[in-house]
Amino acid sequence: MSRIIANRMCAELEGEFVVFLIGMRINKLWKVWKWWPVAQAMPRMLIELAKRPELGLLHARSHFGLPVVMVVQYWRSFEALEAYARSGSNAHLPAWQAFNRAVASNGDVGIWHETYVVKAGAYENVYNNMPAFGLGAAGVLKEAQGARQAARQRMAAAAG
Repeated sequence: MSRIIANRMCAELEGEFVVFLIGMRINKLWKVWKWWPVAQAMPRMLIELAKRPELGLLHARSHFGLPVVMVVQYWRSFEALEAYARSGSNAHLPAWQAFNRAVASNGDVGIWHETYVVKAGAYENVYNNMPAFGLGAAGVLKEAQGARQAARQRMAAAAG
């Protein structure tokens, strides 16, 4: 279990970054042969990305709540995310092609993603009695006091 930080903290990340939400929805639970390969693809990609930080993934956390499974990812840039997704030498493109061959739009398994480019200083956060979590695991944690005491102050502090 991660170490709990018994203080009010906030996270800062230098420059622009990307929040990428990606997931799958099991629409037909009994069709295990359709959704299981999709479910196995993401852990392979996350392992690959963890071993190669130069690809641009800063942090990822999986959330399970059937029928939907989701991964929240923080990336250094949209360009890094797109380069990873399009490269035939990485795990994503072959997995995407396999999904399109096996499932495509037949309704058995849903997949989705949302991409948010976050401009420098256009975010704020606070964590209390938490381990490094979310942006706090991707960026740098600082005590939420003084100029970081309130949401508006944290927003100004993130802006630099």
